[in-house]
Amino acid sequence: MIKILIADDQELIRQSLLIILDNMPDFHVTDTAADGQEVIQCVKREKPDVILMDIRMPKMDGVICTQIIKENYPDIKIIILTTFDDDEYVFNALKYGASGYLLKGISMKELSDAIRKVYQGTAMINEDIASKVVRLFSRMAQTNLAITVDEQQSKSLKNNEWQIIVLVGSGLSNKEIAAKLNLSEGTVRNSLSNILSKLGLRDRTQLAIWAVQTGAVIRSFDEEE
Repeated sequence: MIKILIADDQELIRQSLLIILDNMPDFHVTDTAADGQEVIQCVKREKPDVILMDIRMPKMDGVICTQIIKENYPDIKIIILTTFDDDEYVFNALKYGASGYLLKGISMKELSDAIRKVYQGTAMINEDIASKVVRLFSRMAQTNLAITVDEQQSKSLKNNEWQIIVLVGSGLSNKEIAAKLNLSEGTVRNSLSNILSKLGLRDRTQLAIWAVQTGAVIRSFDEEE
């Protein structure tokens, strides 16, 4: 059973998500919150597995709330629910450890699938805006948010691992990477885990930022190791 906390300042959205998600056999909505301060109180009462986090809320927005939650409860997964005009908010939410970035216009099936995948450890970015996020990374990656990797660590990467890094940096999901490289999703997940370990990075979001800021996203698949 996946325990879910719904955070949104619009009561209609909170109640709609509560009714639908709580009726799914593998979900249990532990609580709903109208702002970031309420989220923190809800998490203290009953730690959820996944938080659906609106990014623009009164008192405390979703970015600051994400930072606080991940610093104190790193195992809790956070999915940001947002709109197209939230560029800087979204970048910082992902930087602070959010596992997903989804638009509020997605279907309930897409949302429920995303919750399950994030719960299992997969990062989710809505495919309609993946390229937008990558461009955002490109603009901001050279700021103080830049990800640093030791040169010796990157030299240990194999050519097939570079191929996966290129596709992660381009915003592709594990499923899309598997299809493009004719691999199983399990193989992609395992390879991604090895890549993160070699580079000393926390998650695929940091890997995507690093791939953009170093120019890895334009690396040719034909390059030798």
